[in-house]
Amino acid sequence: MQKQARIYIAGHNGLVGSAIKRKLEKSGYTNLVYRTSSELDLRNQAAVTEFFARERPEFVFLAAAKVGGIYANNTYPAEFIYDNLTIEVNVIHTAYTHGVKKLLFLGSSCIYPKFAPQPMKEEHLLTGLLEPTNEPYAIAKIAGIKMCESYNRQYGTDLISVMPTNLYGPNDNFDPENSHVLPALIRRFHEAKIFDTPVVEIWGTGRPRREFLYVDDLAAACLFLMENYSYKDIGSFVNIGTGQDLTIRELAELIKGIVGYQGELRFNPEKPDGTPRKLLDVSRIRALGWEADTKLEDGIKIAYEWFKSQGG
Repeated sequence: MQKQARIYIAGHNGLVGSAIKRKLEKSGYTNLVYRTSSELDLRNQAAVTEFFARERPEFVFLAAAKVGGIYANNTYPAEFIYDNLTIEVNVIHTAYTHGVKKLLFLGSSCIYPKFAPQPMKEEHLLTGLLEPTNEPYAIAKIAGIKMCESYNRQYGTDLISVMPTNLYGPNDNFDPENSHVLPALIRRFHEAKIFDTPVVEIWGTGRPRREFLYVDDLAAACLFLMENYSYKDIGSFVNIGTGQDLTIRELAELIKGIVGYQGELRFNPEKPDGTPRKLLDVSRIRALGWEADTKLEDGIKIAYEWFKSQGG
């Protein structure tokens, strides 16, 4: 990509999109275009077509999505599959019809089977049943991967798909019910500290293992791929992560210490655990020349400071 290339960031206000925007600006890209969801509803095909015809982006980062944790996925399954499918279909197809040079599609590690071998390799996709609590979201993301793959095969497009592990950082969703586990724990421990709450309860047993990637590291990986590689180099898609994981209990203890909460930590085994383990095999992207830089403790500290700066 040339520094003056017209680049569209779909979902620029979200966790991933805002990190990509920061990285592009820091790297000297000056011709960026983006719209808020109120300005452009990506579920509206006519509106998306009109936007591409007017703005003529040469490169696209497709980071727009409806996302959430176990509670949100369980509560709003229809919205998760509909919103994500329509966003992907509209943006990917319109990018093709308007001659976009390269598009990068952001997927999710939840695409892998619930009991996939660990660490999860790209070839494990579609080899088993999905985790039921987020199946609609996962199916939508799998459809996005296969859409990119199909357009590349039939039309010779250059559509890259990346599968990041669990993400966190500035601009994350810290809602107590609809957020992912790491930002939810930051908020809950912070509020428990402020209000001197004696006990913080956490869903599940605390035994599931999770991998976490600081979102600015993901943005760096996305730019690295867009600048240096095509879909022919990376295959159908590529995992992006740290290659390291920890238990939810260990994560909770780490966040508890960073926040400075002194109360009791209690797990509720009556609530769902979700997938037992989700660790990505990142050997493919490491072979291309990229690795994550940010240590988990350092990244959580940055995320917590950002949360407090927003009035948390």
